[in-house]
Amino acid sequence: MALLRYYTFIIILSLSRYYYMQRLLYLIALSIGISVWMACSDDDSFSVSRTNVLTFSVDTVEMDTVLTTIPTSTRTFWVYNRASDGIRMTNVRLARVGQSGYRVNIDGTFLDPSIGAQSGPLELRSGDSMRVFVELTAARTGQLEPQELSDRLVFMLESGVEQQVVLHSWAWDVEKHTNLHISSDTVIATSVPQVIYGSITVDSGATLTIHSPTQLLFHDGAGIDVYGRLHINPDGATSDVVLRGDRMDRMFDYLPYDNVSGQWRGIRIHPSSSDNWIYRADIHGAHDGLVVDSAEYKDEEYRLVMQYSTIHNCQGAGLESNNANILVANCQITNTEGDCMAVYGGSVLIAYCTVAQFYPFTAQRGVALRFANYRDKAQRPLHMLECYNSIITGYADDEIMGEAGDSTTVFGYYFSHSILRTPQPEEELLAAFENVIFEDIEKTDSVGEHHFRQVDIDLQSYDFQLDSVSSARGIAMPIDLWTDDRLQQPRGESPDAGCFELRIKN
Repeated sequence: MALLRYYTFIIILSLSRYYYMQRLLYLIALSIGISVWMACSDDDSFSVSRTNVLTFSVDTVEMDTVLTTIPTSTRTFWVYNRASDGIRMTNVRLARVGQSGYRVNIDGTFLDPSIGAQSGPLELRSGDSMRVFVELTAARTGQLEPQELSDRLVFMLESGVEQQVVLHSWAWDVEKHTNLHISSDTVIATSVPQVIYGSITVDSGATLTIHSPTQLLFHDGAGIDVYGRLHINPDGATSDVVLRGDRMDRMFDYLPYDNVSGQWRGIRIHPSSSDNWIYRADIHGAHDGLVVDSAEYKDEEYRLVMQYSTIHNCQGAGLESNNANILVANCQITNTEGDCMAVYGGSVLIAYCTVAQFYPFTAQRGVALRFANYRDKAQRPLHMLECYNSIITGYADDEIMGEAGDSTTVFGYYFSHSILRTPQPEEELLAAFENVIFEDIEKTDSVGEHHFRQVDIDLQSYDFQLDSVSSARGIAMPIDLWTDDRLQQPRGESPDAGCFELRIKN
């Protein structure tokens, strides 16, 4: 029994020591925590040494080109204190006192222009950081060309050191329209970019005529609905009418929004519309570039004539024609998530065109050219698709899809003096192909990009002018109607296929 009492005593003593040891460790940890907290809140930890300065994630906030009177998206940057002591700022201010149009919020504090566009005192402890938000609404400049617009965000430290981050952009005067309704013949010819919200609607019986150097910048979801007529440079021109999205900033550092598809809705020619003429136009960044809706087919008149123009980088189709009579010559139609060119019935003449499918944002892209005599189970006679002196190519093994439905429905096509990225057809079908080079994947391991100066999927940079190694050189037949190329450079006696004649790089 005495031995049992002895061991019981030893166990109790051990537990007591463990208990008091745990309490001691707890008190020590608490003391250290209180000491650290008191040190962090100690005013003496803030230094007025001129060697202790802030560090910024950027030295310049670059906004590129902005449209006057239209608020920009928000840019951000970080401010770090990598010194061993805290740093106090007596204030942070805009050098131009809020007169430049820049708006700044720093660490939750808005630099209100009505009170001098400056903050009160701010603190940044050692190892800490804060985020700065910058926006801009630029005032009109009264100039045709973009004008430089800058300001400085000045950080005045308690030590007397002054640090700054530059705010920089180019401000471009524009005119803004919302739901522009064209009920009578209207002409747009201006050097001032036109920003479109909603739609441009051209009534039946009205003609909208657009002359170079007009630029139409469409907001998200905006587009053109044509019930009457659309004429772009009907009298000819030496420069393009540009139709694109209104985002002038960047999605990523390497990717401007102007290189991103789906920025606006595109152009739609409705069934009541005919006699549309597009000459020297640059249509890019849309959802569907240009869609011709189905209407009663009339062989004797063109619903659309498009020449010397570009449709590029669309999220849907590039050019879609439904049961229409259209002519497309000296045009570049490239890089679409849907088909670059889709023809469902009607009659189509293609001459000297570059139709190339290198859409970068998905592998489930459409083909360069699709033509069929039906659509959604409805028969649409394809009276004739004729293609001369063209390049139709892309990444896929087969970039041309001819689809026949009911065998009793007309399905006519003919290709001449062109490069086609498709396997050579069976013998009984070869009569529809004359002087054609087939880019058969079984005979060549190169993709169609070798025809062109640049196809860079990483940088989203494309130049579809002809490269010197292309087999399109000299294979076209002269056509008197088109003796010059997309850039209005003369074609030789043995012209090249595609919309560009080969020329030496500058």
